[in-house]
Amino acid sequence: MAAPSRRRNGGGGAVSWWAALLLVAVALRPARAVSEPTTVAFDVRPGGVVHSFSQNVGPGDKYTCVFTYASQGGTNEKWQMSLGTSEDHQHLTCTIWRPQGKSYLYFTQFKAEVRGAEIEYGMAYSKAAFERESDVPLKNEEFEVTKTAVSHRPGAFKAELSKLVIVAKATRSEL
Repeated sequence: MAAPSRRRNGGGGAVSWWAALLLVAVALRPARAVSEPTTVAFDVRPGGVVHSFSQNVGPGDKYTCVFTYASQGGTNEKWQMSLGTSEDHQHLTCTIWRPQGKSYLYFTQFKAEVRGAEIEYGMAYSKAAFERESDVPLKNEEFEVTKTAVSHRPGAFKAELSKLVIVAKATRSEL
């Protein structure tokens, strides 16, 4: 089934091909083509209260990645946010994940948004790769991708979240 938007990866079709092509292009570029990502650890806190964590990247902190969520159960979990830009600062990657793989928190909502760029690819995962296990994506009906955010779909999201990935392109600024 082809995804209705080129911004989302439904597991097949043109979008998967495009994402694979983008990854190959990045891998084949010279080593300096993509900036070293900045990775920052933060706590995801349960309690049902909405929390946010954000980081800036790029010249003059041109881009911002914001993770907003509410979760229940357990205790704080250590998560990480990694941000990087292409050498020409026209593309941004933002990855938010739990390094230990699966989160044991029950997420009631989530939203990862970018400022200063428009999303070209976005994906959400119920389980992040850890040791010999692979990422497990959420079902398409559980989340949505817009020009600026990857977020849960109320009523369809099954409360499992362990990773979010965004690739975005700089928005044109007016002269």
